[in-house]
Amino acid sequence: MPYYETVLIARQDLTDTQVKDIIAHLSKIITDAKGSIHKTEFWGLKNFAYRMNKGRKGHYILLEMDTAPDALHEMERQIRLHEDIVRHQTIRIETLSEGPSVMMDKGGRDDDKKPYKKPYNQEKDAA
Repeated sequence: MPYYETVLIARQDLTDTQVKDIIAHLSKIITDAKGSIHKTEFWGLKNFAYRMNKGRKGHYILLEMDTAPDALHEMERQIRLHEDIVRHQTIRIETLSEGPSVMMDKGGRDDDKKPYKKPYNQEKDAA
């Protein structure tokens, strides 16, 4: 079965338990069709770049799954009908990712760069 990655944005006024219920409902659709959920990440409440459906924030969720296309279509149909989900996007991926996603990685963007060098002190040479 092919691998898929889905990112969902739920409304900002939902509680964490309501978001977990949405995840459980969508996961049940996949597992009932003999698929499997490999990774579920809750990225938290984040600001939008622009207003969507009169909201400025949303709960971001990532699902990585191994499922048949029919189950994926049913899950996307349920997502479109669900009034608490603002946006979603599903892509097909070649392999499942190892470790946390880029959004969950706690490292900074400058971790792979060289350490800061002190500037050359000209007063030392003048003496």
